[in-house]
Amino acid sequence: MGAGLPSGPLRPPEKVLSPMAIIGIGLALISALVWGSGDFTGGLAARRSSQYQVVALSAFSGLAILLLAAVVWRESFPSLPGILFSALGGAGGALGIAALYRALSLGHNASVAPTAAVIGAALPVVSNALIEGPPGTLKLIGFGVALLGICLVSLPSGPAGKISRQGFLLACLAGVGFGCFFIFLGQVEQGKIFTPLIVARTFTLLVGILLVKWNRLPLPFLRSNGLALLAGILDAGGNLFYILAKQYTRLDIAAVISSLYPASTVLLAGIILKERISPVQRLGVLVCLLAIAMITV
Repeated sequence: MGAGLPSGPLRPPEKVLSPMAIIGIGLALISALVWGSGDFTGGLAARRSSQYQVVALSAFSGLAILLLAAVVWRESFPSLPGILFSALGGAGGALGIAALYRALSLGHNASVAPTAAVIGAALPVVSNALIEGPPGTLKLIGFGVALLGICLVSLPSGPAGKISRQGFLLACLAGVGFGCFFIFLGQVEQGKIFTPLIVARTFTLLVGILLVKWNRLPLPFLRSNGLALLAGILDAGGNLFYILAKQYTRLDIAAVISSLYPASTVLLAGIILKERISPVQRLGVLVCLLAIAMITV
């Protein structure tokens, strides 16, 4: 066929994105948008109830919608290793949530949120580089730009206090938990979408109930906070699109792009609540867009 690129194993790797990889990147972007919407909704829900009650309610609604989807699609559970990876991912995510809420309760939210998000995004990059080898140079630079964008967009419009040592360690622990969620859920075999998340979400629900009891709060009624239920459905949707993205592209690409969710949270707060978006946050959104372009080119 003339002067076209050679086919087969002679084609240079990572010169052109395949249609499958483009689909994976698109699904990861949707994951970031849905996750960010879930965080925004969860923040509104936390104004009506305790943050721990919100965790329990959102975990329940997310689990319920995943169970319904699994029944409708008649999806079987993954193999025993897949169940183990799902359980480890769920435990990691639950640990991340618990550590994050504890760190946020100490104050200095401006430093806690980006620290957890950056560590959670960086761990899959390191893990996947060890398993599959590093991606191309431009993608690696794009990963770094994405982490910078997450930091910038997570900064508040007002002055931020210095994070305490305990808060920093808890933020790091939260990031490790989120990174483990990305890594372990990414190891589940292809074709399993809902049931791995059911296993993981069950652990999140258990942790949510434990947090409510630990803080001596009553278990919330389902009708007590509709926003918390909506947040759980959106969070489950973000998980779902991440799982789908991982089946079409590399783990590190899916995890890093999905981790850009703080940008959509900030934008929603500005559009719906009319909260002020600082120039630094606007720059962070642009940096996130630049990162997406570098990763996808």
